[in-house]
Amino acid sequence: MDNRGQNKHNVVNMTRNISEKSFTPLAQVEAYWEALRGARLMPYRSEIDPRGIEQALEYSFIVERIAPGIARLRIAGSHLSDLMGMEVRGMPLTAFIAPGSRRQLSDTLEEVFETPATCTLNLHSEKAPGMPPLSARLILMPLKSDLGDVSRLLGALVSVGDTGRSPRRFEITGTSLRPIISDESAPVPMAKEPSLPTPRPVAQTSGFAEPKPSFRTETPLSDAPYLRLVKSDD
Repeated sequence: MDNRGQNKHNVVNMTRNISEKSFTPLAQVEAYWEALRGARLMPYRSEIDPRGIEQALEYSFIVERIAPGIARLRIAGSHLSDLMGMEVRGMPLTAFIAPGSRRQLSDTLEEVFETPATCTLNLHSEKAPGMPPLSARLILMPLKSDLGDVSRLLGALVSVGDTGRSPRRFEITGTSLRPIISDESAPVPMAKEPSLPTPRPVAQTSGFAEPKPSFRTETPLSDAPYLRLVKSDD
């Protein structure tokens, strides 16, 4: 069939839609974290219940900050172990990152802990023998420990495509950092002062005197004011 006259605007790129749908677990984990924190800056680590992210549990993890720029995996889903080809609990989060991007991840971790902020990182793993090109996305959200310090992160890592031979390590191709502002710390809007009604113009008089009547000749006699009798007891 000849499609030369077909409108090109009707062509839909399905690859992008499939790719975005693959990252749905990230949105589920982020929505769970937002629901827990409410109006606060962030929830506590002790509030995290695996049942709340059951559909995204294999992609999720919790890391602990052990030094500036270094966070160690305390809990990790099976997808992370599949990417590394081994159990990843106890490993630093930078183990998933290629050497050239590890400093960038360390700096990002510090910003998430210190600001505080949430962050989404776009990742890519180049093609190699037995390893097809692989795209991934990583999300990081801070948590408070039971002592009240910001030393934990709830995160999720999702890759799209065939993992191939492990381990897989990723270059960081983009970051999106979003500082957290709690509703409690938001400035209270100033109340608008009520507007006073505009006074009506009043005829200017001298002292207590009444305005002088008009003595125009065209005014009928019947409309002239009556004389008033003033009685004085003096």
